Amino acid sequence: MSDAIIRARGLARDHRLPRRTMFEARRVTTALSPTDLDVVRGSSVGIIGESGSGKSTLVRLLLGLDTPTAGSVEVDGRVVDATARARSLHWLRRKTGIVFQDPYASLDPRMTVGRAIGEPLWALGIPGDRRARVREVLTQVGLPEAAAERHPHEFSGGQRQRIALARAIVHRPEVLVGDEPLSALDVTVRAQILELIRGLRRETGMTLVMVSHDLGVVQNLAEEAVVMQAGHVVEHGPTTQVLLHPREDYTKRLLASIPTI
Repeated sequence: MSDAIIRARGLARDHRLPRRTMFEARRVTTALSPTDLDVVRGSSVGIIGESGSGKSTLVRLLLGLDTPTAGSVEVDGRVVDATARARSLHWLRRKTGIVFQDPYASLDPRMTVGRAIGEPLWALGIPGDRRARVREVLTQVGLPEAAAERHPHEFSGGQRQRIALARAIVHRPEVLVGDEPLSALDVTVRAQILELIRGLRRETGMTLVMVSHDLGVVQNLAEEAVVMQAGHVVEHGPTTQVLLHPREDYTKRLLASIPTI
């Protein structure tokens, strides 16, 4: 696909398990079986599946945060080498931003909010008035500029996730990745962050890759859905088709497991 900003081919990840005895052969577990995936520039893709299905493993490999056992990843036509030195991957870090699941663990409590948000600007050597950019992005995620002088512990969980989102977009990435960024939040706050992400996509046109076990989140944010089970992609297509007319039994069971009132 010529307009794919992310392209994975035969991407796989195995993990070696420790021997239980010195005589036992080395055991291997497969976190991700060989997988092909194209993410079209400007699109939104939701990756869904139960815990342990390989969702986060896939995302870490796409972002060069882990080394594949086999296969390759290209971002904007350039090969991602996860074994390269950190400075050699600055081009990838400039193109991508990520928001993690836990808004409490993802921020350094010793840093002010302004320093935490601005860290990618300094680390990646992005020129310009960095403090002004931090103030701008705080406003963009619905927080006052004065928040820059405070510390993460002074904020609620939802506010911390706004801070984490600000840090992920401060360097104007082309791709935003969310690894279960809403699952630690209550329902009301989740809806607010969901709308915030949707608004940021409208404003910037960035590509979105969203990992979630919440089918409602994927339905609201993603144009395409990728369903994973035990390290395999079992279904991939337009979100409405996958969620309303699933082909695979596993997807049907996922949908049937959603509680109804």
